[in-house]
Amino acid sequence: MIDVDIEQRLGRFELKVAFRAEAPIVGLFGRSGSGKTSLVNALAGTSRPHRGHIVINAETLFDSERGIDLPPDKRRLGYVFQDGLLFPHLDVESNLLYGLRRVPAAARVIDPAHVIQLLGLKSLLGRLPDKLSGGEKQRVAIGRALLAQPRLLLMDEPLASLDVPRQSEVLRYIEQLRDDLHIPIVYVSHAVGEITRLADTVVLLADGSALASGPVDEVMGRIDLRPHTGRYESGSVFETVVAAHDLVYGLTTLRFEGGELIVPNVEALVGERVRVRIRARDVALALARPAGLSVLNVLPATLVAIAAEEGPIVDVQLKVGQLPLAARITRRSAHELALREGQQVYALIKAVSLDRRSVGYA
Repeated sequence: MIDVDIEQRLGRFELKVAFRAEAPIVGLFGRSGSGKTSLVNALAGTSRPHRGHIVINAETLFDSERGIDLPPDKRRLGYVFQDGLLFPHLDVESNLLYGLRRVPAAARVIDPAHVIQLLGLKSLLGRLPDKLSGGEKQRVAIGRALLAQPRLLLMDEPLASLDVPRQSEVLRYIEQLRDDLHIPIVYVSHAVGEITRLADTVVLLADGSALASGPVDEVMGRIDLRPHTGRYESGSVFETVVAAHDLVYGLTTLRFEGGELIVPNVEALVGERVRVRIRARDVALALARPAGLSVLNVLPATLVAIAAEEGPIVDVQLKVGQLPLAARITRRSAHELALREGQQVYALIKAVSLDRRSVGYA
């Protein structure tokens, strides 16, 4: 459980954030300058709020009224930065063990050998940081933070300096950490894809304030928050289970409450949970079930709301079963289809739009 209610003035910028969250991964999402890093620094204890409290797992780290302000080294929070900030003169093994050596033996619950195996670092132990790729450096930085035995892991834009292949690599390792070590993570990003793939709860920040917090599918799917979640990349998140693999065509069927999705092959076993991000711009609408169509995903849906029209684009909120689904269409299409709330429609989603960057392991 993370319970935050703080106010802090940083020059002309004012941070005023309050939220409560209980989830394996809490995503702090917002545009550059929204206050994400300022909030993480307050959690870590590297900056001091003027008012409020910070409580993590029932332990108070900061409380202005009670005069509590634990120093960073007493908060037991691991911190992973945009740049791994490894010690350049130490090899990978020494970097990994740096924090562990400063932790009392009784508090060492995370085993170095397990972390090394989990992050695939065994072959890198003797290398210096300048001999590592960007993805390898970040994996070492994550391992070092974990071996400091934190009660919570703070990750501030950890993929920002990586190219797309390395981002996918590190994302998969973070998912493994979540599932294997069960250490809560506060994950900071301005990338919709990272937040919707990893986070269970999201806190949406703008201009130093928390505009919304809650389950990632609810917050990221709200039409009224589109100016802050991003019109181009925004959409919906489905929690699904692998139902079957089509080895002939290289496709996977994912089952969710209310239907099924067909996507390009997912490397997961039947029965495993998978999270799918469906971008609103990849969803088309039809009034009747179409025939003779190349689109594999045709989902019966109920139209819940239509956003106020601004310009040529209209955002439409749907429900497929009990799951919210967003669609983005032209204003002309909305008028020609005579769309209205409560109407029964069909949502069309191309399987090829649900690529590897849209599918994560829940």
